[in-house]
This record gives sequence, structure tokens and C-alpha cells, in this order.
Amino acid sequence: MTDKAISQTREWVSNVIVKYNFCPFARREVETNSIHYIVSPASRVDDAVMDMLEQCVQLEQTPERETTLIMFDHGFSDFADFLDLVDLANALLVAQGFEGKYQIANFHPDYVFADSDEQDAANYTNRSPFPTLHLIREASMSDALQSYNEPESIPEHNIKLARRKGIDFWQQLLENCKKPSS
Repeated sequence: MTDKAISQTREWVSNVIVKYNFCPFARREVETNSIHYIVSPASRVDDAVMDMLEQCVQLEQTPERETTLIMFDHGFSDFADFLDLVDLANALLVAQGFEGKYQIANFHPDYVFADSDEQDAANYTNRSPFPTLHLIREASMSDALQSYNEPESIPEHNIKLARRKGIDFWQQLLENCKKPSS
């Protein structure tokens, strides 16, 4: 399942995140192969955050690695449980001295923004094949945002695009990422 999760997540990054420009900074990282993909077998929050902290240490020791996606293929299928993991991961990022070095973005197959309808296509901007924590280098993000014209418009652009394409489009696209490559 590990190779499958990595393959499907790579497919999602390329065919959703990069292709539809949800993250205008992702293309460079895909092209330079500086994204590290790892599957955590954790199904409990405490094990998952330990895996996340280990990946922070790995980022410290591997400067050529720009970012890390940690997929959970055996746990956190319930979105509310996943949000508990995200909360603790963010708290431990601070407690372990990684605040200001890394930030966490999160993605989930059932992602729903707070105060959003579950059927809002905008939720697909954060939907992924697997529950995923994305560790991002703060310095790199800061540099990228400075070189991007109107970075505050990125979420608004993504929401408009997602709604314009519609929920059926995004559901099909996400399903296509889960199909085996031929």
C-alpha cells in the first residue's frame, strides 16, 4: 500500500495541485524533485505526530529536500479525527522548537472548510487521496510569497476555479488519481 499511496499522491500533486495551479509554488518543486513523499503506518494520533516530528528532523538534516508530504493510509479516515491530529501536530511543532521553521498544511479525502457546506466544490482545493500533512519550510514559503504578485488572491482564485468546474469534475479527477497507472 505504501507505493500505491505515494503514486496516487504524486498523481494528485501533478494533476490537481500543479495542473490547476492550486499552489503556484508546487510546479518548481515537482520539476526539481524536491518533494519527499512518505507514508506513515500510524493510526493513532500520538504515533502520527511522532512520525511528523521525525520528518521535521529529516528536513533539518536534508536541506535539498524542500517539503514533505506525510500520507496516512491506515488511519485518520474520519475527518474530525484528522483535525485532532492537525491540532496536536501544530502544537507539537511549537513545543519542539520548529515554529518559524516549518508550517503544516493539511489535506484529506473528506476535507470541509469550517462554516462550509460539505457539497461546496471549494472543499476540493484541500481534498487529497489520503489524509496528508504537508510540512513546508517557512523561509522558502516567505521567499516564494514575496516573488508572487498578490499572494493573498491565491485562495480566492482557487475557490472560484473549484466552484466554476463543479463538484462532479473534482470528484472524477480525484478518483482518476486513485486509479492504477498503466
